[in-house]
Amino acid sequence: MGEKVVAGGFDLSDRQRYRGKLRECLRGLERLLAERRFDRPKNLMGLEIELNLTGADGTPKMLNAQVLERIASRDFQTELAMFNLEVNIAPHRLAGRVFDRLAEELRTSLAYADRKAREVDAGIVMIGILPTLDRDDLVSTNLSDVDRYALLNDQIVAARGEDFLLDIAGVEHLRCTSRSIAPEAACTSVQLHLQVTPGRFAAVWNAAQAVAAAQIAVGANSPFLFGRELWCESRPPLFQQSTDTRPPELQAQGVRPRTWFGERWISSAFDLFEENLRFFPALLPICDDENPLEVLDAGGTPKLAELVLHNGTVYRWNRPVYGIADGVPHLRVENRVLPAGPTVTDVLANAAFFYGVVRALGEESRPVWSRLPFGTAAANFEAASRHGIDARLIWPRRGRYGGTTEVDAVSLVRDELLPLAEAGLDAWGVDPADRDLYLGVIDERCRRRVNGAAWQSATFHRALETGLSREAALAATTKRYRELMHHGEPVHTWPVGLPETVPLG
Repeated sequence: MGEKVVAGGFDLSDRQRYRGKLRECLRGLERLLAERRFDRPKNLMGLEIELNLTGADGTPKMLNAQVLERIASRDFQTELAMFNLEVNIAPHRLAGRVFDRLAEELRTSLAYADRKAREVDAGIVMIGILPTLDRDDLVSTNLSDVDRYALLNDQIVAARGEDFLLDIAGVEHLRCTSRSIAPEAACTSVQLHLQVTPGRFAAVWNAAQAVAAAQIAVGANSPFLFGRELWCESRPPLFQQSTDTRPPELQAQGVRPRTWFGERWISSAFDLFEENLRFFPALLPICDDENPLEVLDAGGTPKLAELVLHNGTVYRWNRPVYGIADGVPHLRVENRVLPAGPTVTDVLANAAFFYGVVRALGEESRPVWSRLPFGTAAANFEAASRHGIDARLIWPRRGRYGGTTEVDAVSLVRDELLPLAEAGLDAWGVDPADRDLYLGVIDERCRRRVNGAAWQSATFHRALETGLSREAALAATTKRYRELMHHGEPVHTWPVGLPETVPLG
């Protein structure tokens, strides 16, 4: 969830002072870009995965503090709710057998964390939304005991001024309210980072926005919330609604939500940071002592602390990130589209697809975003979230006449995007064995039309057919998912249904 902050009250002058510091930071960023102070390309990628803790019965366990104490590793951190953890993998150079190395590191880390969780009768589950979550699990008393989360909750609730309405119509219809942002904790994701130069940032971000729908189509893994079957990837509407500071009147006026796909293609990373200041009031107006312009005048590298903190409270699906390593500033694109899971192999297949396709699309002489209206990319994102692997998307036609056409997501991925991803991974210098293994997983998902959401839904309905109650079917689906997740074979190979040993409930 970003930088650590310390709890405290805010008075009327804090936001005005913070707004001034944000403007100073933005001018500092503009100078850094103009003076070409940013790090040179290193082809670095990074990976974060949010996780759930469950008991043997598949229900959430509010034990992240106890589990983290036993894990005792900086690679693992708290997340929003007490049943959440996050694992961070150190940056890797995007070359050679990088995905196999990442797979080994992730399997080792997750197995260790699961062993430690079992000491308190819990276990790790890597899934977009835990099917067994109940409304009573997602209340403010179950937020992690961290100042930042308490402050965020207080500030978003105060800005909203009323209960949050969750209204998601999919296979079934969920309509309920929440008095806190706790329902956002149901959304567990994979965050893919890619360090890029300022000159390449816009192309990579635009490419990432264009393919976000395809990522969701092949990677959807969140069909259930509060016992209802909703969208194949229910995280986007849930995330937006559970953090929405806008009462209905502001929504009607067209005020932007803080969880946001965006509204235009960009020409610079500066565009996104500037939008953050222009559209979004501060939630955490905490000022740093640094004067960024004075630091620049002295030849130093400013932290731009206010800009970084504010950026962390605008929840873009592809977020710009400003960071410093060894005293040198750098920019990253943080891709936040994908749900967690189902397996390490699936996560890395999704990663290989993303890194390959954005490299190839970003280098096209006639880029896709020059041929695809931004509003269409946003509509594609919603269509893929609703329908997953069966989505139909709008995409630019190939050939001299141009225009767009509606295409089956599976056909788009197999016929056009996977070949681009292969070329992109080759350009990164990824070993062909890694390329073929992990992109092959994406191809097989498409061929069989099976991703995590499809498996969860099919297994749940199969469980209902055996006579299980709805609650028992969701629990049994979750337990079976957890078992197969730890076996590690990719989700398209998983048998649908439950073992015969599952008792009727």
